[in-house]
Amino acid sequence: MDYFMYILLFFLVVCAVAVSFTKNLLNAVLVFMSYSLIMSIVWILLESPDLAITEAAVGAGVTSILFFVTLKKIEAIRKETKDEQTEK
Repeated sequence: MDYFMYILLFFLVVCAVAVSFTKNLLNAVLVFMSYSLIMSIVWILLESPDLAITEAAVGAGVTSILFFVTLKKIEAIRKETKDEQTEK
């Protein structure tokens, strides 16, 4: 069980570093979602199901949806896909 916790903690650090170094906003939101899901699993392993449910609902759910809506409103999603198509 300890090894699994260490693996999850390692992935938390990897997600945190990946979010700070990514240049694509959509990828940053997706990595943030995975960070929240991993953190909810860590809360379950620490025997705190109320925090796990809150982290999954707010961190991976509501916050990610708000980020997606914001990216759509500022048209960052369309601009990035158009820029990638013109580079090819």
